[in-house]
Amino acid sequence: MTFWDTPRHGGNSFNRLPPDQAYFDALRGYGATWVRLSYDKWQPAQRDFLLGNADRYQGLPAADLATLRAALDRAHQAGLKVVIAPLSLPGMRWSQNNKGQFDDRLWQDKAYWLQAAGFWKDLARELKGHPAVAAYNLVNEPAPEKMSDLAEHADAESMRRWYAREQGGARDLPGLYRQLITAIRQEDPATPIMVDAGWFAAADAFGYWPAPLPDPRVLYSIHMYEPYFVTSAPNMTRKQPLAYPGAAPFAGHPQQWDSERVKRYLQQPIAWAQAMKLPHSRLVVGEFGCMRRLAGCPRYLEDVLGVLDGARLHWAFYSFREDSWDGMDYELGAAKVPWRYWQAIEEGAPDPLPRKATPQFEPIAKRLRQAEGAP
Repeated sequence: MTFWDTPRHGGNSFNRLPPDQAYFDALRGYGATWVRLSYDKWQPAQRDFLLGNADRYQGLPAADLATLRAALDRAHQAGLKVVIAPLSLPGMRWSQNNKGQFDDRLWQDKAYWLQAAGFWKDLARELKGHPAVAAYNLVNEPAPEKMSDLAEHADAESMRRWYAREQGGARDLPGLYRQLITAIRQEDPATPIMVDAGWFAAADAFGYWPAPLPDPRVLYSIHMYEPYFVTSAPNMTRKQPLAYPGAAPFAGHPQQWDSERVKRYLQQPIAWAQAMKLPHSRLVVGEFGCMRRLAGCPRYLEDVLGVLDGARLHWAFYSFREDSWDGMDYELGAAKVPWRYWQAIEEGAPDPLPRKATPQFEPIAKRLRQAEGAP
């Protein structure tokens, strides 16, 4: 847990191919100290990588586990710590692996909680003690609220009333986390555990939690893409994309988004942690980013990072050299990618594009350099 006692800066790896040694070396070369590693796009031995089948978990496929171990070994050789971040659990298959459909079964039936606990117990038994592993991120961007009557970015009182009604049921996210942590600790008493807030890890979604989790080795993570109408891919399809800084819809109303609005929004998890008497070293911004071709993207990254560094929070940018989607690959600059990028995806071949320092990446790169003591 001492790794997390000082601010740690890294990147997200959501690649379709297991990253090779050059990938991890390059991320470490920028000054990153950790990588948040997702494996759900990798070729599985069965239906779902590492789960076998998210419809019914029955054990870790040996071939998948070997592939993951090899990636962890490469990250360790590069000098990076790894946070393992599954996008799917039993009863909650990631929508991009589920024909675009949101899978709500985990949030309806606690039988899937038992399967998820079995999965994490098995994985902790296999990976405990691996020198690269810095945390288990129990599931990426859970959204037990989505299919209920709680609006996204609802006011704090509405969220608290909703949770008071749902507590103890299948949509009780802290309850699920407690069950998963209990299972992990039967095998691994030491490895830190990272938990995302609800509503897809929204910065305002810890607000309804009445207490922190009982395990002292827990990190609390949010993701930052607000205002989503500006930072996300659909904005780039508009004839005139919404600008940053500028007005954007949020919580059903138009709002002006700039550095001050970003700061106020990100203050919410900080205020919750303070109320819970948790140190800032237990808060993580596990993802943040914007479409690299958006003119205001470098300024947005500066504004977000200014808040995170001012509060001395851990962070990982989204994403580093993604080989299946170029939208937030800042080393590619602001130009469209050539056809050979998409051709490699179709052929299952490695990403062929060179990367370099760009103005889009500089807000992140300069902070990684500073953290390493470089000029």
